[in-house]
Amino acid sequence: MPDTVEVSLALRNFDDDPGDWSWFFDTVYAAEQAGFDRVLVSDHVIMGEHLDDYADPAAGGWEGKKQPTGPDGHYLEPLTLLAYLAAQTTRIRLGTNIVLAPLRNPVVLAKIAATVDVLSAGRLDLGVGVGWQADEYRAVGVPFESRGKRLDECLEVCQLLWREQVATYSGETVSFERIHQMPKPVQPAGVPIWVSGRVNKPVMRRLARFGAGWIPWGASATELPAQIRRMREAVAEHGRNPDDIGVVGSLGYQPFRDPNEMHDAAAALVEAGATDLRVPARVPPGREAAVDYLAQPDATELSARHRPGLNVPASHSTPPTPG
Repeated sequence: MPDTVEVSLALRNFDDDPGDWSWFFDTVYAAEQAGFDRVLVSDHVIMGEHLDDYADPAAGGWEGKKQPTGPDGHYLEPLTLLAYLAAQTTRIRLGTNIVLAPLRNPVVLAKIAATVDVLSAGRLDLGVGVGWQADEYRAVGVPFESRGKRLDECLEVCQLLWREQVATYSGETVSFERIHQMPKPVQPAGVPIWVSGRVNKPVMRRLARFGAGWIPWGASATELPAQIRRMREAVAEHGRNPDDIGVVGSLGYQPFRDPNEMHDAAAALVEAGATDLRVPARVPPGREAAVDYLAQPDATELSARHRPGLNVPASHSTPPTPG
């Protein structure tokens, strides 16, 4: 079991009819006031019309799941949004769950992430993945078939530019010689990278090489205890100490009728090895209402190992899995 457990709030930076987004910023304010460790946002650059691919594991989707918006759903770009949130908050960590890194130029992504880290005083976590939507790749001129390789080279470039004063790189998808990029991230080892995906060879190699943490996807998320064991074995085979890798445990796959159910589910995830419990809560609009909701006196602590005082209402409804 982990020595410490963090609790994060998975936010809906997407909606078919979002209104003026004030409800979103009220939720972030309430999350910081309530003592959450982290807020997370997700990513789509465009939406195509082949939304059934979301449920196709062969395309990178999640069997049985449904894309949570239609093709005209509004998605706020995650890193732009987190830069804004950096100015609205002082303590809470800001993360992506996930950003589709292969859709971005690696040098530009490194610059944007470093900038957000500087502006937030070292509070950025970069969750990355390849997504499921071929239309998205075609729209930005990136081959869908090479998305895994592009993600690996993107992460190599980001860590190189965050670390080196003068950087040279030669890869299949990006190359440069003796370039300088400032500022560096505030966090000494660079922005922590959380790798999303199933327990398979490419993802586990990526996690062992780059990952501060793992964001399970598909069956790897819903069958977490067994999948954590497989993950730990796989990264150890690549020479990485699995104890150094955080693990997301999502409480968003079922609604809870009472606090005891959420407590039991959280305890089971922590027992399995989860270090970051992620909660998708539907918070009522209005700043005062949001603060009251995330600080309900009858709410249960998610983990006895977490610092005292953090409560999450068990009455939250479960939003769709972010696409």
